Amino acid sequence: MKTPLPTSYVQRFLLEDLDIRGAVVRLTDVWEAMQDGRGYAPAVVRLLGEMSAVSTVIAGNLKQPGRLTFQITGHGPVSLLVIDCAETLNLRGYAKAEGTPAAGTLVELVGDGRLQLSLDIEGLDQPYQSLVPLEGDSIAEVFEHYLVQSEQQPARLWLACSAQAAVALFVQKLPGADLKDIDGWSRVQQLAHTVREDELLGLDAEQILRRLFAEEDIRLFDARPVTHEWPADPDKIAEMLRALGEDEVRTVLDQHGEVVVHDDLSNHTYRFDRSDVDALFRPPTLH
Repeated sequence: MKTPLPTSYVQRFLLEDLDIRGAVVRLTDVWEAMQDGRGYAPAVVRLLGEMSAVSTVIAGNLKQPGRLTFQITGHGPVSLLVIDCAETLNLRGYAKAEGTPAAGTLVELVGDGRLQLSLDIEGLDQPYQSLVPLEGDSIAEVFEHYLVQSEQQPARLWLACSAQAAVALFVQKLPGADLKDIDGWSRVQQLAHTVREDELLGLDAEQILRRLFAEEDIRLFDARPVTHEWPADPDKIAEMLRALGEDEVRTVLDQHGEVVVHDDLSNHTYRFDRSDVDALFRPPTLH
């Protein structure tokens, strides 16, 4: 009996006779939850959805699991795109934009931007960080360039995004591919390039792969679920306010009548009234 797929998932595959690997990411409930209450313009939805799918591809392929954060910054109408993915593939992210940006290329929307990677692996003293200029007119082109530079192997991405789903198809040539089939990598790219947006958005991983690579021997690995589970953490915010200092917190309280902190990544708003602030800085009771 076929195991049901998770609602949102990443599923890796290998074209065994060609030494070409890949993955399909399909985000549905996770992607809808990430947009909830944000009010993003369609152009922002597309960029953030594509970046969510690509980040999940890369997180699902890490040799050493860790917390992966990708951030694109620039000086265009979309000034920030950030995706954070825990090693359990628990995903969150957000975008910052001015007004309602119209549709356009990545360069038109972000401007002269850069891509930053942060990878936090347990046991390391500091996260690994990498900062590169944006090269390409789309999220797919930027991350293709990044993957080629970081892994020294050709890679291609096909992305699709709607308000309901964010999807990625990834293929990468492995070092022994030319020894197995000198034309294999070229053929796989040509076949993958025929995939339509409606197919990416409407089909599951196995259906997409059978449609594209019907003549190839495909090893399909078990799908890994992707989640968006970031509950409110008021204690963490309370510690942050204590670290900020009582004088500064009370200044904000006097000016606005309450202290409001919004966690952009997890999309939670925390409100502290005067009694909450008093409790934050009340000396501990001695017994």
